Amino acid sequence: MRKATAAGIVAAMSAVIAGCGSGGSGSDKSAVTLWMYPVISDVAKNKTFWDKVEKDFEAANPTIDVTIDQQPWDGRQEKVTTALASRKGFDLVVLGPDQIPQYAQQGTLEPVDDVVAPDKAAYLPNSLSGLTVDGKLYGVPIYQTITAPIYNKKLFEEAGVAKAPETLAELKEAAPKLAAKGVAVLDYPGKPDALNQSFYPILWANGGSVFSPDGKSVTVNSQEGIDSLQLLLDLKAAGGLPENTASKGNDIEGGPLAAGKTAMYHAATALQADQLGAAIGPENVGIGLPLEGKKRVAFGIPGGLVLAKHSEVKDAAKKFAGYLASPEVAAALAKESGFYSARTDVTIPDQSETSKQFAEALEYAFPGDTHPKARQVMAMIGAHVQAALIGKEDAKTALDAAAAEANELLASGS
Repeated sequence: MRKATAAGIVAAMSAVIAGCGSGGSGSDKSAVTLWMYPVISDVAKNKTFWDKVEKDFEAANPTIDVTIDQQPWDGRQEKVTTALASRKGFDLVVLGPDQIPQYAQQGTLEPVDDVVAPDKAAYLPNSLSGLTVDGKLYGVPIYQTITAPIYNKKLFEEAGVAKAPETLAELKEAAPKLAAKGVAVLDYPGKPDALNQSFYPILWANGGSVFSPDGKSVTVNSQEGIDSLQLLLDLKAAGGLPENTASKGNDIEGGPLAAGKTAMYHAATALQADQLGAAIGPENVGIGLPLEGKKRVAFGIPGGLVLAKHSEVKDAAKKFAGYLASPEVAAALAKESGFYSARTDVTIPDQSETSKQFAEALEYAFPGDTHPKARQVMAMIGAHVQAALIGKEDAKTALDAAAAEANELLASGS
């Protein structure tokens, strides 16, 4: 059994010497390499969990030799792109819905419909659709994330707001009441690099989308998009956003939400709810369903095990992927990571009350627009949303400019 290795020189040398899918000279075993990321944030727990997964699988499958190569989140996209282009480095890798389409389009991934087929009915529909491109499944879901609003109950009570906002309209209505107490209603993170947890959930709730249904154009400058950005600008004018909203991230610890200067964050994780509880007392933390506009939508993505087209051990890799997606392993991973299972037939052991409350938003999970240019387009939109928050552009001007730039990118094919 080859132990899990740290990312870096060892991983690079292993890839060069062993290649991908090579059993090694004189070996009759199929060697499968998985690039895994720290979905379990505690380093010690992360190592213990994956060491056990490797040991248990190999014990049940003695003809398969697994290496679980722990990779950092930083530089993930570039490393995966390089590995697929060079045809070495991994057989399996964990990717999200907005990363998979570009590789599927390039023909560097192997469909994995057959891995999920026996238990397809047990998966959350959105977890499968989010990993599907042109009718083919390219990722085996092994976990599901979800976001939901978290808020400071005490601040709403002190401002005379009977209950925390459940809709976008109620959010706007509450803004001046909290502002009168020196509190911004929404802890909006305006940095342009994470729109899935800032602008996009508001856009989706209003019925808007980033791309047209055929993916050939960017439609963020629709009336729904303009209304979504105008809502943020109206909140800002009413004192409903932090003063540094255009440049702030979504950190809870050390941020204005933990300091009692803002009242709620609309796209938080369960971990962030716990962080807020540590700062203001868990009894003061409320967790709600996604804010409703024309509909309720929560950003949540499945983590998918993706199989490289160049793998020489596809059958062994698929067997390992199926094992990781099994109810037993999925439940254990959900417990240790704080994420959720992408399956409906999994019970998470010792699930916290916070986690249970967040699970109520799973039915509204949406992975965002799964387009090969999603990340590049996000950067363009983010820059103009930020410009509007700074006061340099109005809502229509900002989104018209973003759409024009993005459509030029799509037309260029680059």
